[in-house]
Amino acid sequence: MAHDMQETTNQRVVAFLNRDEVDYLDKVGKDALFSTGLKVSRTKLIGWLVDFMQKLNITGEGIKSEEDLEHKIVEVLGKNA
Repeated sequence: MAHDMQETTNQRVVAFLNRDEVDYLDKVGKDALFSTGLKVSRTKLIGWLVDFMQKLNITGEGIKSEEDLEHKIVEVLGKNA
């Protein structure tokens, strides 16, 4: 999801999330709605997370599990703090 002047086309991605994950996205969206008055969809939240990971230069190198990804994100955030 590039935010520059180039025209981009969105691709449809189907994601299977468990109930807790969907509830969390809904909660974040409702928090945004009640605090700012703007609706933030699940799709938009997921897209923003991907954009954030790109800005942090997080790649798939060495990632074999959720814990590997979490460790990589925490490591990068620690360096950027």
